[in-house]
Amino acid sequence: MDKRLLDLLVCPVTKGPLLFDKARNELVSLAARLAYPIRDDIPVMLEEEARELSEEELEKFGR
Repeated sequence: MDKRLLDLLVCPVTKGPLLFDKARNELVSLAARLAYPIRDDIPVMLEEEARELSEEELEKFGR
């Protein structure tokens, strides 16, 4: 994930920052508790395409 692109993108639900989860190739919004997939190097920033984060995942990111 290009750092410049990551700096520009925000969560469509909360308008807050996103974290890049390299292992799962997703953009994570801790505030919304959602992970947005990246497909073919393109972030899919649709709430209906995102998956909910588990409590374990939130702890992993320090929440």
